[in-house]
Amino acid sequence: MRHFIKLLAVSLTVCSTGLATSALAEFPERAIKMVVPFGAGTSTDLVARAIGDEMSKSLGQPVVIENRAGAGGSIGTQEVVAADPDGYTLSMGTVGTLAINKAIYPNLPYDPQADLTPLAFIGYTPTLLVVNADSPYQTLDDLIAASKGPDGVVFASAGNGTSGHLAGEKLKVATGGDMIHVPFSSGAEGLTAVLSGEVDFMFYHPVAALPNIEAGTMRALGVSGKAGSPVAPDVKPINDTVEDFDLIAWWLVAGPVNLPDDVTQKLVSALGDSLETDSVKAHFKTNGIQLGGIGYDGLPEFVASEIEEWGAIAEAAKARVE
Repeated sequence: MRHFIKLLAVSLTVCSTGLATSALAEFPERAIKMVVPFGAGTSTDLVARAIGDEMSKSLGQPVVIENRAGAGGSIGTQEVVAADPDGYTLSMGTVGTLAINKAIYPNLPYDPQADLTPLAFIGYTPTLLVVNADSPYQTLDDLIAASKGPDGVVFASAGNGTSGHLAGEKLKVATGGDMIHVPFSSGAEGLTAVLSGEVDFMFYHPVAALPNIEAGTMRALGVSGKAGSPVAPDVKPINDTVEDFDLIAWWLVAGPVNLPDDVTQKLVSALGDSLETDSVKAHFKTNGIQLGGIGYDGLPEFVASEIEEWGAIAEAAKARVE
């Protein structure tokens, strides 16, 4: 998170002046596919659809969303890595697929730094720690105390390598409690497990958790980011209780490595235009997502710093997926 704030301060535009200025007039000639490495209706899916709709208008061709879930987002990401570097296959990357997975999957089939071209930082959000409305845990202190009991507590995630997985692991290490991770194939399944009482808690994005909170079926016990969440101002940061707890989830659009400069310029420009539209700004504001903030030239350094930071969390938690 410290690296993120540093980069945010020095680079406040999505577009780059360092790219080749000549754009291929014929690109794009057909639809562009944006692979979402998680299921339909997830936070990443909703972000991709909001951006894709506006990119279509800018580029004059459809941006088609394809959901390819599995293995913490690795399956869908690998599809993009293996695609022709022509600009017609993109990934809505996440903190999980581009940073965390490298730390926890020893046999990850791609290298997020060597095999992908980062194009645009989309936005970021803290996650909410949520419990069932009928949960006996009224506060974060209650949950931590229960984790130190004979049975511990159980937490869900949207899959191994997601930000919710590592946030739970960090909380476990920081508090010394017994917190057992149960990965689900999607965030929606994890939230259902919280609602049914199958698990005790979950870290998840406000965009998906807030409807349940507003309906009175869930409660939020904390926010993963030190600055809190603009859409859940009454929920205290976990950092108020657990020292040095400051984690965010983020999204970044990437393509295969070796994209032509001309194509890269058009994509970066279209993504930047999309982030400036009223519809995307309104969608993100409603769902607690803060826009952009890191320019094209700063993306490789940002990804490297995030891999280092989340790798340290994974190592401390001994989080590995064989």
